[in-house]
Amino acid sequence: MPSPHAGENAGMDEQVLQLAEQLFATGFLKLLERERRVTTGVAKRTQISRDVNRTFAEKQTLGDRLADHVASFGGSWTFIALCLVALIAWTAFNSVVRAWQVEPFDPYPYIFLNLILSMLAALQAPIILMSQNRQAARDRLAAGLDYEVNLKAEIEIIELHEKLDRILGEHLDELLRTQREQLQLLTQLTPANSNAQ
Repeated sequence: MPSPHAGENAGMDEQVLQLAEQLFATGFLKLLERERRVTTGVAKRTQISRDVNRTFAEKQTLGDRLADHVASFGGSWTFIALCLVALIAWTAFNSVVRAWQVEPFDPYPYIFLNLILSMLAALQAPIILMSQNRQAARDRLAAGLDYEVNLKAEIEIIELHEKLDRILGEHLDELLRTQREQLQLLTQLTPANSNAQ
Protein backbone atom coordinates (compact mmCIF):
# COMPACT_ATOMS: atom_id res chain seq x y z
CA MET A 1 0.00 0.00 0.00
CA PRO A 2 1.53 3.37 -0.93
CA SER A 3 2.26 5.77 1.89
CA PRO A 4 0.08 8.87 2.27
CA HIS A 5 3.13 11.01 1.53
CA ALA A 6 4.08 9.14 -1.65
CA GLY A 7 2.84 11.95 -3.90
CA GLU A 8 4.63 14.52 -1.77
CA ASN A 9 7.90 12.50 -1.87
CA ALA A 10 7.58 12.03 -5.64
CA GLY A 11 7.16 15.79 -6.02
CA MET A 12 10.12 16.38 -3.72
CA ASP A 13 12.25 13.91 -5.67
CA GLU A 14 11.31 15.71 -8.87
CA GLN A 15 12.29 18.96 -7.17
CA VAL A 16 15.66 17.45 -6.21
CA LEU A 17 16.27 16.34 -9.81
CA GLN A 18 15.30 19.74 -11.21
CA LEU A 19 17.50 21.53 -8.69
CA ALA A 20 20.47 19.31 -9.57
CA GLU A 21 20.02 19.93 -13.29
CA GLN A 22 19.52 23.66 -12.78
CA LEU A 23 22.50 24.25 -10.47
CA PHE A 24 25.04 21.74 -11.65
CA ALA A 25 24.05 21.50 -15.33
CA THR A 26 24.08 17.72 -14.98
CA GLY A 27 21.79 14.92 -13.95
CA PHE A 28 21.37 14.02 -10.30
CA LEU A 29 22.92 10.58 -10.76
CA LYS A 30 26.09 12.07 -12.26
CA LEU A 31 26.79 14.06 -9.08
CA LEU A 32 29.19 12.93 -6.39
CA GLU A 33 27.60 11.38 -3.31
CA ARG A 34 28.41 14.51 -1.30
CA GLU A 35 26.76 16.78 -3.88
CA ARG A 36 23.68 14.53 -3.96
CA ARG A 37 23.40 14.81 -0.18
CA VAL A 38 23.67 18.61 -0.37
CA THR A 39 21.16 18.89 -3.23
CA THR A 40 18.69 16.68 -1.38
CA GLY A 41 19.21 18.73 1.80
CA VAL A 42 18.53 21.97 -0.06
CA ALA A 43 15.43 20.62 -1.81
CA LYS A 44 14.00 19.09 1.36
CA ARG A 45 15.12 22.02 3.54
CA THR A 46 17.01 19.78 5.97
CA GLN A 47 20.15 20.47 7.95
CA ILE A 48 23.33 19.00 6.50
CA SER A 49 25.93 20.29 8.96
CA ARG A 50 27.37 17.63 11.26
CA ASP A 51 29.68 17.66 14.27
CA VAL A 52 33.14 16.64 13.09
CA ASN A 53 34.19 15.31 16.49
CA ARG A 54 31.10 13.13 16.86
CA THR A 55 31.28 11.85 13.29
CA PHE A 56 34.97 11.03 13.68
CA ALA A 57 34.51 9.45 17.13
CA GLU A 58 31.90 7.07 15.71
CA LYS A 59 34.58 5.55 13.47
CA GLN A 60 37.26 5.16 16.17
CA THR A 61 38.48 1.74 17.19
CA LEU A 62 40.07 0.81 20.51
CA GLY A 63 43.50 0.87 18.84
CA ASP A 64 42.85 4.37 17.48
CA ARG A 65 41.89 5.70 20.90
CA LEU A 66 44.91 3.99 22.49
CA ALA A 67 47.25 5.49 19.88
CA ASP A 68 45.81 8.94 20.56
CA HIS A 69 46.33 8.57 24.31
CA VAL A 70 49.89 7.27 23.91
CA ALA A 71 50.73 10.11 21.49
CA SER A 72 49.13 12.63 23.83
CA PHE A 73 51.10 11.35 26.82
CA GLY A 74 54.32 10.98 24.79
CA GLY A 75 54.14 14.64 23.79
CA SER A 76 53.50 16.01 27.27
CA TRP A 77 55.69 17.69 29.87
CA THR A 78 54.77 14.89 32.27
CA PHE A 79 56.40 12.33 29.98
CA ILE A 80 59.51 14.52 29.56
CA ALA A 81 59.78 15.02 33.32
CA LEU A 82 59.37 11.28 34.00
CA CYS A 83 62.02 10.42 31.41
CA LEU A 84 64.40 13.00 32.84
CA VAL A 85 63.91 11.67 36.38
CA ALA A 86 64.41 8.08 35.18
CA LEU A 87 67.59 8.98 33.28
CA ILE A 88 69.05 10.86 36.22
CA ALA A 89 68.17 8.05 38.64
CA TRP A 90 69.60 5.40 36.29
CA THR A 91 72.91 7.17 35.76
CA ALA A 92 73.19 8.25 39.40
CA PHE A 93 72.51 4.75 40.71
CA ASN A 94 75.01 3.12 38.36
CA SER A 95 77.62 5.79 39.14
CA VAL A 96 77.14 5.50 42.93
CA VAL A 97 77.31 1.69 42.84
CA ARG A 98 80.57 1.94 40.91
CA ALA A 99 81.91 4.35 43.54
CA TRP A 100 81.27 1.67 46.19
CA GLN A 101 83.59 -0.66 44.31
CA VAL A 102 80.65 -2.86 43.28
CA GLU A 103 80.11 -3.80 39.65
CA PRO A 104 77.01 -1.83 38.42
CA PHE A 105 74.44 -3.67 36.28
CA ASP A 106 74.81 -1.00 33.54
CA PRO A 107 78.26 0.62 33.79
CA TYR A 108 79.28 3.72 31.89
CA PRO A 109 78.57 4.30 28.86
CA TYR A 110 75.15 2.90 29.90
CA ILE A 111 74.65 0.57 26.95
CA PHE A 112 71.57 -1.08 28.47
CA LEU A 113 69.98 2.35 29.03
CA ASN A 114 70.66 3.22 25.37
CA LEU A 115 69.00 -0.04 24.31
CA ILE A 116 65.89 0.71 26.40
CA LEU A 117 65.68 4.27 25.03
CA SER A 118 66.07 3.00 21.46
CA MET A 119 63.29 0.45 21.97
CA LEU A 120 61.05 3.13 23.50
CA ALA A 121 61.67 5.42 20.51
CA ALA A 122 61.10 2.55 18.07
CA LEU A 123 57.70 1.83 19.63
CA GLN A 124 56.66 5.40 20.26
CA ALA A 125 57.41 6.77 16.77
CA PRO A 126 54.92 4.59 14.84
CA ILE A 127 52.24 5.19 17.45
CA ILE A 128 52.72 8.95 17.12
CA LEU A 129 52.60 8.61 13.32
CA MET A 130 49.34 6.65 13.60
CA SER A 131 47.88 9.45 15.69
CA GLN A 132 49.07 12.06 13.19
CA ASN A 133 47.53 10.08 10.34
CA ARG A 134 44.25 9.99 12.24
CA GLN A 135 44.46 13.74 12.80
CA ALA A 136 45.02 14.22 9.07
CA ALA A 137 41.98 12.01 8.37
CA ARG A 138 39.96 14.09 10.84
CA ASP A 139 41.07 17.27 9.08
CA ARG A 140 40.02 15.80 5.71
CA LEU A 141 36.64 14.91 7.19
CA ALA A 142 36.26 18.43 8.59
CA ALA A 143 37.17 19.91 5.21
CA GLY A 144 34.61 17.66 3.50
CA LEU A 145 31.88 18.66 5.94
CA ASP A 146 32.80 22.32 5.52
CA TYR A 147 32.56 21.87 1.75
CA GLU A 148 29.04 20.46 2.09
CA VAL A 149 27.92 23.34 4.30
CA ASN A 150 29.53 25.91 2.00
CA LEU A 151 27.98 24.29 -1.06
CA LYS A 152 24.54 24.35 0.55
CA ALA A 153 25.01 27.99 1.56
CA GLU A 154 26.05 28.85 -2.00
CA ILE A 155 23.02 27.06 -3.43
CA GLU A 156 20.73 28.82 -0.96
CA ILE A 157 22.26 32.18 -1.93
CA ILE A 158 21.72 31.40 -5.62
CA GLU A 159 18.09 30.53 -4.89
CA LEU A 160 17.67 33.76 -2.91
CA HIS A 161 19.11 35.75 -5.80
CA GLU A 162 16.68 34.06 -8.17
CA LYS A 163 13.75 34.84 -5.87
CA LEU A 164 14.87 38.47 -5.52
CA ASP A 165 15.28 38.75 -9.29
CA ARG A 166 11.80 37.29 -9.78
CA ILE A 167 10.30 39.67 -7.18
CA LEU A 168 12.13 42.61 -8.74
CA GLY A 169 10.91 41.58 -12.19
CA GLU A 170 7.32 41.34 -10.93
CA HIS A 171 7.69 44.72 -9.24
CA LEU A 172 9.05 46.29 -12.43
CA ASP A 173 6.20 44.74 -14.43
CA GLU A 174 3.74 46.27 -11.96
CA LEU A 175 5.46 49.67 -12.26
CA LEU A 176 5.34 49.49 -16.06
CA ARG A 177 1.66 48.58 -15.96
CA THR A 178 0.97 51.49 -13.59
CA GLN A 179 2.94 53.85 -15.87
CA ARG A 180 0.96 52.72 -18.90
CA GLU A 181 -2.29 53.35 -17.06
CA GLN A 182 -1.09 56.81 -16.01
CA LEU A 183 -0.01 57.60 -19.59
CA GLN A 184 -3.42 56.54 -20.85
CA LEU A 185 -5.08 58.81 -18.30
CA LEU A 186 -2.79 61.67 -19.30
CA THR A 187 -3.49 61.19 -23.00
CA GLN A 188 -7.22 61.14 -22.23
CA LEU A 189 -6.91 64.34 -20.19
CA THR A 190 -4.71 66.12 -22.76
CA PRO A 191 -7.36 66.27 -25.57
CA ALA A 192 -9.93 67.40 -23.04
CA ASN A 193 -7.63 70.24 -21.92
CA SER A 194 -6.82 71.31 -25.48
CA ASN A 195 -10.59 71.37 -26.36
CA ALA A 196 -11.31 73.48 -23.31
CA GLN A 197 -8.88 76.16 -24.52
